[in-house]
Amino acid sequence: MRHHHEFDREHHHHGRGGEHHHGGGGRRQRFFGHGELRVVILDLLSRNASHGYEIIKEIETLTQGNYTPSPGVIYPTLDFLEDQQFITITEEDGGRKKIAITAIGEQWLEENSEHLEHIQERIKARNVGFELRKNPQMKRALENFKAVLDLKVNQGEISAAQLKQIIGVIDRASLEISQLD
Repeated sequence: MRHHHEFDREHHHHGRGGEHHHGGGGRRQRFFGHGELRVVILDLLSRNASHGYEIIKEIETLTQGNYTPSPGVIYPTLDFLEDQQFITITEEDGGRKKIAITAIGEQWLEENSEHLEHIQERIKARNVGFELRKNPQMKRALENFKAVLDLKVNQGEISAAQLKQIIGVIDRASLEISQLD
């Protein structure tokens, strides 16, 4: 009996792990936290009916190329949304599937509007960094800055006074940049 219970627990755990892995799509999936992709997809669908490929492209545009969800991430999410009756997926001529948000989906999106705003703000914040890194000189300067800090703070024996000085330099630089015309 004990043996059976052990198997059951093992099996249950495996099932959950497997499912999570399915939605993982590798390291990049962390661009969106758990369940956030659903909100983003519904938001896109609330503006127009779409196809799976177009949703992928729109998310890519939204994140300025920072994140391209793989079909292995998108389609299970769409299946979930369809199960919840948040969307309808209808077969069109030519075998393409048309995806549209339902009234239930619209209502759920409305209830999660605050959540959506947080996600959009975070995407914007990430895109700022993305824009910075596109300029090769800026990229070099930032990498150099990180390397110097890393060397000084992490590898070096640093005193509290030195740390205070470094923080002062960073704060002054921030202030100077914010005051540029």
